[in-house]
Amino acid sequence: MQSQSSSPNVPDALKRYFEQAHIALALAGVGADNPLLLVNEPFHKLTGYTAPEVVGRNCRLLQGDAENPEAREKIHTFLEGDGVNAVRTTILNVRKDGRPFVNLLYMSKLRALSGEVRFLFASQFDVSRSQPELLAAYDAELSRTLSRLRPSLAESGIVLEGSLKAIANTVATVAQAKLTLADLDGTGFP
Repeated sequence: MQSQSSSPNVPDALKRYFEQAHIALALAGVGADNPLLLVNEPFHKLTGYTAPEVVGRNCRLLQGDAENPEAREKIHTFLEGDGVNAVRTTILNVRKDGRPFVNLLYMSKLRALSGEVRFLFASQFDVSRSQPELLAAYDAELSRTLSRLRPSLAESGIVLEGSLKAIANTVATVAQAKLTLADLDGTGFP
C-alpha cells in the first residue's frame, strides 16, 4: 500500500478511496506551501516516488528544472482564486529516475460544508507517449472517480468542487505532448 497520510484530519473514507483508485491521485493540504498528505500506488507507478518520499513536500518537486510558465500561471490562478474550483493543464514533470513526461494534471478544491477549502485533490496522467484512446479511457476513469468520490466526501462533510471538463480534442493534447518531448530531446534535458 502506497497511500500514507501525514494528517489525522484526512477522513478515513477518503484514505480508503485513494487506496482503491486505479488512477494516480494526490491530496494536498491548504496553506503553508500545500504539502502532500496522501498519494496512492498509481502515483508511485507514474512518478517513481513512494509516499514517504513525497508526503509533507509540495508536488512541484515533480517539475525538476522545468519552467512550465503557462501551467504554473494556471495553477497559481486556481490556488489563489476563490472562484476557480478546478484546473486542468498539461505540465512537464520529471520522474524520480530523471525521465521527463508530460503530465495532464487535474486539480480540484475540496471544501467543508462551511465553504472553507480543506484539501486540494489532484489526478495525474502521462500524455507523453499515450494513444488518444488511452487518454479517453483515462478521462472516463477520472469522471467515474469523481462521481464515486463525491458520496464518500459528503459523508465526511466535504464537497468536491468543480467538475471534469472534457478535452475537446484529445488528439491535439497528445500531439502537443509529443512536441514538448521532441523539444526536450533537442535541449539535452535528462
